[in-house]
Parts: sequence; structure tokens; C-alpha cells
Amino acid sequence: MFEFDSMPILAMLVIGLMGAGHCVGMCGGIVAALGFATDDQRSRWPILLSYNLGRITSYGLIGALVGLLGLFGREYLSLGPSLRIFAGVLLILMGLYLAGWWHFLSWLERGGQHAWRHIQPFAARLFRVRTVGRAFLFGMLWGWLPCGLVYSALVYAAATAHPVSSALSMIAFGLGTLPAMLAGGVFSSQLKRWLQVRALRVAMGLIIMAFGGWTLWNAMAHAHQPGVSSEQNGAASVHQQMHH
Repeated sequence: MFEFDSMPILAMLVIGLMGAGHCVGMCGGIVAALGFATDDQRSRWPILLSYNLGRITSYGLIGALVGLLGLFGREYLSLGPSLRIFAGVLLILMGLYLAGWWHFLSWLERGGQHAWRHIQPFAARLFRVRTVGRAFLFGMLWGWLPCGLVYSALVYAAATAHPVSSALSMIAFGLGTLPAMLAGGVFSSQLKRWLQVRALRVAMGLIIMAFGGWTLWNAMAHAHQPGVSSEQNGAASVHQQMHH
């Protein structure tokens, strides 16, 4: 049964906001090219918005998929606590990566290049964006670009162990990245320079590491709590002994 929990969604929104520097570094050039692909100023913002909505739609769809995998892992493989622990570790690694202290997740991004090789040719055909619909499709394909921040977010979303909550979490993550991506479509170079300020990158990394630590603490706390079913069985046993 699905129970709505707003905390993972709020956390993912903040993670998306704090990952702005990484997003602009990964996609800023493409977004800037889209922003200046047309001389019509009135078309620029609809195209940028449509591209980003397509990207966020992909995040939501992938989130639903990993949520199903998380649900299967929790129900049949008892992987619920392990998924949360893994998500916390990845968030801490992402924080270290954003702060410039350790580049471990760049290996993860290189691993994703294998899948991207099959998608990139389709994205290249749509690159000359002139319409809102084409921008949306281009964004949906670009949402599969190998990105350590997205991969970390996906593991965090999978730990919710439900396709609905996982999809909503990934959509919140995408919305968190939206302000930087829209701004990057108009003044990418200036925004990129500002986001590369050392103190700002460290602050963003520390905030994401704090979410990772909070996720780990919650996972450890739940892992050491007795399950509901065992509590119910114990209560039933005591009830039977009282009657005997």
C-alpha cells in the first residue's frame, strides 16, 4: 500500500538545487546552444522550458522504473535497508565530488557511457531544435546522459521502494535543477563562472553530504528496529501463553 511521504521529495528538490554547478557543467553548453538556436526572442524561453520538461519527464519515468526495482528488492529480497544505506553513501560521494575533494563518481559517469552510445545518435538527429515539440523530445533523450548526480538521485529514489514515490522524487530532483538550467540557457558562461566559486561548491557539497549522512542514520536506525511482523508474532505468543 502506498503511503505518501513528503520528506524524500523535499530532499530531492534540495539535492537538485545544490547540484546546479554540476548540471551547468554537464549540460550548460547544450542548453546555451538551444537558447541561442533561434533569433526569435519569443521562442527562446518556450524551447528552453520544453527541453527541460522533456528532461524532467525522463527522470520521472526512470524513477518509476527504479521504484519498481526497489519495491521488488524490499518485498522479495529484503533489500530495503541496504538500498537506503547505498543511497546515503552515494550522496556523500556526490557531495565530495561537488566540493572538489574526491572524483570517484566520475568513474560512474564513464560507466554510463555504454548506454549513452546507443541513445546519442537519436539525440543528435534532434539537435537542430526549432519547435517546442522537438525540444521536448530532445530533452527526453538528453535525460539519459550519464551523470553521477542523476545516478545518485536514482538510488535515493529507488530506496523509497515504490514507483509513485520514486517518480515524484525524481521529478522533484529535476525541478530543483530547473532554475540553473533555464538561466544557463541565457547566460551560461557567467553562471558557470559563478557556480565554480570554491566556497559555493564546498557549501553545496556539504549540504548534499549532510543529506547523505541523514539518510545513512535513518537507514541504520530502521535496520536495528524489529519488524512489525515480528512484534505482532511476539504479541500473539504472549497472548496465547496468558490464556494457557
